[in-house]
Amino acid sequence: MSTDRYQSPLSERYASKEMQYIFSPDMKFRTWRRLWIALAETEKELGLDITDEQIEELKAFQDDINYDVAKEREKIVRHDVMSHVYAYGVQCPKAKPIIHLGATSCYVGDNTDIIVMTQALLLVKKKLVNVIAQLADFAQQYKELPTLAFTHFQPAQPTTVGKRATLWAQEFLMDLEDLDHVLSTMKLLGSKGTTGTQASFLELFDGDQEKIDRIDPMIAQKMGFEACVAVSGQTYSRKTDTRVLNVLAGIAASAHKMSNDIRLLQHLKEVEEPFEKTQIGSSAMAYKRNPMRSERIASLARYVLCDALNPAITSSCQWFERTLDDSANKRLSIPEGFLAVDGILDLCLNVTDGLKVYPKVIEKRLMSELPFMATENIMMDAVKAGGDRQELHEKIRTLSMEAGRNVKEEGKENNLLELIAADPSFNMSLEDLKKSMDPSRYTGRSKEQVEKFVTDVVNPVLAANKELLGVQVEINV
Repeated sequence: MSTDRYQSPLSERYASKEMQYIFSPDMKFRTWRRLWIALAETEKELGLDITDEQIEELKAFQDDINYDVAKEREKIVRHDVMSHVYAYGVQCPKAKPIIHLGATSCYVGDNTDIIVMTQALLLVKKKLVNVIAQLADFAQQYKELPTLAFTHFQPAQPTTVGKRATLWAQEFLMDLEDLDHVLSTMKLLGSKGTTGTQASFLELFDGDQEKIDRIDPMIAQKMGFEACVAVSGQTYSRKTDTRVLNVLAGIAASAHKMSNDIRLLQHLKEVEEPFEKTQIGSSAMAYKRNPMRSERIASLARYVLCDALNPAITSSCQWFERTLDDSANKRLSIPEGFLAVDGILDLCLNVTDGLKVYPKVIEKRLMSELPFMATENIMMDAVKAGGDRQELHEKIRTLSMEAGRNVKEEGKENNLLELIAADPSFNMSLEDLKKSMDPSRYTGRSKEQVEKFVTDVVNPVLAANKELLGVQVEINV
């Protein structure tokens, strides 16, 4: 680790080595060489005077990149693509005349960007599927555990701990749908030339339209893609970057919402994120167990949400067939967006795998509010016993306000049941009333909804992606 110059925290602290490699110079330049080989093979197969010996020479040095030569050449020509064309030619003297034949810089640059983003999306998908799987397991485990629900962070009708987790999982499933859609639409630029007209290939192939039509499909097939874009300027449409970053922003938003809920639950001491035996929560307050992982999820998520604006603005600002005001922005916004989401998902995997639930605390808070939640049931039971619904409704409203004052102004326990038992209009004993305080009576179909959600919605997704399950992650700090 260098201590005398700035290092991106996304590399130093948050993103996995796997995601960092996808956006590394080595991945980029190896892909450039694969693209040059694909182009040369395609041109040979379509009839240009390129030999098997030249192709084999290119393949022999595909992964043996002479970075030192390219670096020195770039100091002279100030052009990264031509520097690497030169360096490849130094290693491959026989193939030197046909490297990059008919192509522009965007042939390697833009096609590589699409390949890299596709690989990064696949890694994001793997981790996202595993987050969904862990949340589904958690939901199943706690599908019957009643807990106080909140609307406006005010006590509301009870739910279950597991049902709440399905809400988190559902949003991640929506993100997975978006990710799969974008993945299915990823197309290479192909080899379109300076302004996208393929004019250089008209020269190379003596105007043979049929052969020129075959160039892009053949390159796509060699690079593992179904197709290239039908039309382009010099570059692929920067709207592609917008769509990709919007997927990342969606994942960030879902993770942020979940992390907020966990942070609030940890404040209530009902649910806690993992906390290691030797972990220090605060430098000053030794007793503290801060939700630092969930806080980091929220922090990185906000970065991604803001970062997603970059490609949208860049896409809107491209002039005609090509301008270069996208380049510096793309070099930052795309990789760093992916690195941040990679860090977010690693944290999500860590947190959802080790959530600690405290049923006794959950029960205590729920029981302190349950008498208010149970008033409708109590009223119905009293009506069945001969009471007047309108009269009972007003009495319950009055008694509830009195019990609320006792709790909030006097700091006393909730005595609503005692107040109701003391009112002869209800004709119910305190013992009868306490029998109605079974929390499971008030969680509706939470258990059934969890079971149906996991069985009908989650499990088919996990079955379709079973080869992605079982990922192991490690967080750095």
